[in-house]
Amino acid sequence: MGEMDILRTFVTAARLGSFAGAARQLNLSPAMVGRRIQALEAQYQLKLIERTTRSQRVTEQGLQFLDRAEAVLEAAEALSECSETGSLAGRIRLTAPTTLGARRIPPIIARFTDAHPGVVFEMNLSDRRVDLVTEGFDLAIRVGELPASSLVARRIGTYGFALVASPDFIGRHGAIGQPDDLTRFRCIINLNLVPRNRWVFIDPQGGRRMVEVSGAIEVDSGEAQRLLAMDGAGIAYLPVSLVGEDIAAGRLVSLLPDWPLPTLPIHTVHPSRHLVPRRVRAFIEAVAEDFSVPGKR
Repeated sequence: MGEMDILRTFVTAARLGSFAGAARQLNLSPAMVGRRIQALEAQYQLKLIERTTRSQRVTEQGLQFLDRAEAVLEAAEALSECSETGSLAGRIRLTAPTTLGARRIPPIIARFTDAHPGVVFEMNLSDRRVDLVTEGFDLAIRVGELPASSLVARRIGTYGFALVASPDFIGRHGAIGQPDDLTRFRCIINLNLVPRNRWVFIDPQGGRRMVEVSGAIEVDSGEAQRLLAMDGAGIAYLPVSLVGEDIAAGRLVSLLPDWPLPTLPIHTVHPSRHLVPRRVRAFIEAVAEDFSVPGKR
């Protein structure tokens, strides 16, 4: 066990605010996390974290130590990537939305790891916006407008949506001529949309039309909504990246072609650090390049 491992354990526990959380992230036992931090406190004669049975708090000395420990780890990270061959190595902790992460990111990772076998990926797919700094992620891919923050963002693409239903559903219930007709149809509600039951369309003049929809099925999984739509359960408002192949194959039908749906920006986001690992910078470039290819969604 090296000093860098001990420092990394302290930084992770301090940022997460939990020995158990640090243990899960570092694949250690909570007891081992505690022992490493105790060893660090004994080595430097400092009280870094105060613990009770219900909580933990980083001390004032601990906060000062945290800043220095992170600087040391970043510097060590930069040094570890310096080599005559220029090869990349180390772990990238990545988070992305469920649908986009499952559909678009795996092929990029496969190509990247083939070119750089020393890089290890840990990918978390979640539709919640994780705290990159607190939870120790190197990089996020995010869909939607970004709030002001200290994070570094780079726009890499556009996220499109499609209004779809199965041919069987249309055959049984009839065609839709305009967005307001949706109030008469059973819709599959996407719990990831905000607001979930108000679907937005762009009219031929470029204005926005919002329609309140309803349905007996509300789901937070895009894949489940896709399967429900193909089974004729209702009309769905889903990412093009999820249903594009189904539309092309005739399993789903794209509705209201004269009423485009709004799009959302796609960004890569990483913590604002002076020393961003070279492997992370290289992967951001790989993602941006893939998303820039015409015809890919």
